[in-house]
Amino acid sequence: MTLSKIPARYFERTGIFIGLLASATIVLQIHAEIQTENPTSLSAPFLFGWLVIFCFWTLYGLRFKHIAMWLTNGIAILAQITLLVVVMQK
Repeated sequence: MTLSKIPARYFERTGIFIGLLASATIVLQIHAEIQTENPTSLSAPFLFGWLVIFCFWTLYGLRFKHIAMWLTNGIAILAQITLLVVVMQK
């Protein structure tokens, strides 16, 4: 079976699920950072780099009207900004 035979709607639905799962991992990291008083091992350039990536894919999804891309990456932007703020306050 080739990928072109799989309906696009299946990719969109799966993309939304996987994207939300990925955003949930950021939320788990936020929780871990808040719970520990230890210094973070996450650097600002690393966190900011991911923010730029999420911004690009959000814009890409908006441009090409792929809800799985813009919705989940938009959520990831919010989570990543929160993580960046939490880490910078440590």
